[in-house]
Amino acid sequence: MPNNMRSKLDPTLIDRIDREILAHLQNDARISNKELAARVGLAPSSCLARVRRLESSGALLGYHAEVDPRVHGVTLEALIAIRLEKHARTAIAAFERHVGTLPEVRGAFHVAGANDYLVHVAVRDAEHLRDFALSAFATRPEVAHMETSLIFSHTRNPRFGVAFDLLP
Repeated sequence: MPNNMRSKLDPTLIDRIDREILAHLQNDARISNKELAARVGLAPSSCLARVRRLESSGALLGYHAEVDPRVHGVTLEALIAIRLEKHARTAIAAFERHVGTLPEVRGAFHVAGANDYLVHVAVRDAEHLRDFALSAFATRPEVAHMETSLIFSHTRNPRFGVAFDLLP
């Protein structure tokens, strides 16, 4: 489940126009290339070339549609804090492979601190959560401890990153 936070992307290769393009796409990924080009002051062909370069460089990771989890019968989300038995690369790799196969997992974070992972899960109800946690994690040889926190609400910041351009 690696992310791209440690990729070889060089932020100095992203200029002001690229950052504007990213901000507009982050705000509305369905914006037409023509509209995007007009908003950033480029010809449509130049804008499209920049978007493609941002995609191929890894700066633009993708596009998505956010679907209400209730459509899939999901009424409960939780964070499961996992502490591994050992911190060997083989144990970490095995755990990450396993987590990547679980459809209930919305995301996983390898973290520093008392726990090694925070796993965001979405399930039908409390019984599903209990059964999932027991079968998916309690039976794993890599797992020494797990602790579950229910998520009451979640706020997503669709404009993340835009404010960094304003920092000195």
